[in-house]
Amino acid sequence: MPKAYEVIADDLRRSIREGKRKPGDKLPSETDLASHYKRSVPTVQSALRVLNEEGLIDKQHGRGNFVRRPRTMARRSNLRHQWEKGRARESVEERAQTGATEHDTGLELDDLVFYASYREIKADKDIAAAMGVPEGTALVERTYRTRYAAETAPFNLVTSYLVRDMVAGNPDLLDETKEPWPGGSQNQLYTVGVEVDRIEERVTARPPTPEEAEELELPRGTSVLALRKTSYDVNDRVVDLSDIILPGDRTELLFTTSLERW
Repeated sequence: MPKAYEVIADDLRRSIREGKRKPGDKLPSETDLASHYKRSVPTVQSALRVLNEEGLIDKQHGRGNFVRRPRTMARRSNLRHQWEKGRARESVEERAQTGATEHDTGLELDDLVFYASYREIKADKDIAAAMGVPEGTALVERTYRTRYAAETAPFNLVTSYLVRDMVAGNPDLLDETKEPWPGGSQNQLYTVGVEVDRIEERVTARPPTPEEAEELELPRGTSVLALRKTSYDVNDRVVDLSDIILPGDRTELLFTTSLERW
């Protein structure tokens, strides 16, 4: 038999999902809800805590509880890589008009807030093995965050690795102030004579770390998708390794495979 707070949570959850309570609507006060359901205020508080952890409502200090506005979804398709390669040799004016996040979300460039930081590191055992380079090789580690200006959490957490000696021929590729870079990594690599031939993506689902859950503002119980993206050039070298953490509540992965005709 469900507990009293679970019954209240179920009823409120149903009213939200059926659209009777819309995004931004304020819920009745805890006292009014207790009176309506003929239960104690602590019981109502337990029900509201469940809905808050599920990401259905937000509790705003001093204002009350509000139906949460759905966060902007991102659809990440494997076709995006050819789209990016097709843009790699376009003019800077063409490349500057849009980017991968806009492609995935349908947002405009002016809707986004972007952050990037670079640092030089030495390849540890895991990264060295994944990139096929000796342990201790000098790498450029790049950290990226992009969010919708109307929201506070980024769409994902990106850490990318380049072999420093491979890209040092263009000093701009060592300078985080040149970001956001129109055309992304494929254009960056193109400036040093590298053509990307194929991209492998391995995806696993797991619980987030506490740091990931906090930064991505994940509802309790939400998993993340951990994607490792490996880019190879036409000489079969790994030219870019990226670890991308995608929030499970706002990410859709779409895979399209063209089959040869008989």
